[in-house]
Amino acid sequence: MLHGFLPSLLEGSAVTLAVALSSLAIAALLGLIGALAKLSRSRVARGVAATYTTLIRGVPDLVLMLLVFYGGQLAINAAAPMLGHEDYIDIDPFFAGVLTIGFIFGAYLTEAFRGAFLAVPPGQREAGLAYGMSPRQVLWRITLPQMLRHALPGISNNWLVLIKSTAIVSVIGLSDLMTRGKQAAGTTREPFTFFLAVAVIYLVFTSVSELVFAWAQKRLAIGTKAGRL
Repeated sequence: MLHGFLPSLLEGSAVTLAVALSSLAIAALLGLIGALAKLSRSRVARGVAATYTTLIRGVPDLVLMLLVFYGGQLAINAAAPMLGHEDYIDIDPFFAGVLTIGFIFGAYLTEAFRGAFLAVPPGQREAGLAYGMSPRQVLWRITLPQMLRHALPGISNNWLVLIKSTAIVSVIGLSDLMTRGKQAAGTTREPFTFFLAVAVIYLVFTSVSELVFAWAQKRLAIGTKAGRL
């Protein structure tokens, strides 16, 4: 049915999954930093975080991808001679794709984490400080574990969108699932068959992800009122 292109699609699926997981790691880190910045007492930190989330959420993902890949490549090669490097530098499409998608979804996770932090009762932090814990200990041992439970639905929603958004890396030459599907469709002249296969693989990714997040939600709810219902 797939004319021998199934191994190629599976290889592309592995690339897509690697891009998605790497991007999520970057997005989670940026989201955590952005949320803490928005909740800080520093006006500068709040301003930088607000500018970041506003700009990123207002520009299409595809435009950002092309700006980072092509614009970044021009900027790096323009600066390289000043540092004594004469050879042309190619930006790796995987690196550019992961960086861009992670940067984009970091803005969305910033708001998800910010809301989750605000959902943690302030009395929890006050109790930790009263027991003699440092602010850093309170953050890592009390606030973050409880914040994660509140943030999980937002992380789940953003992950499902992120894994589908990885398809845009095909425009910068990365051999992901979408690229492999296009190549197979062009070779066999059966676009419906192969794009349907690509859609099914993405559906498998998202369906499995929903099961994993549902399990994680139950695990994190243990000991809470929701977990006892």
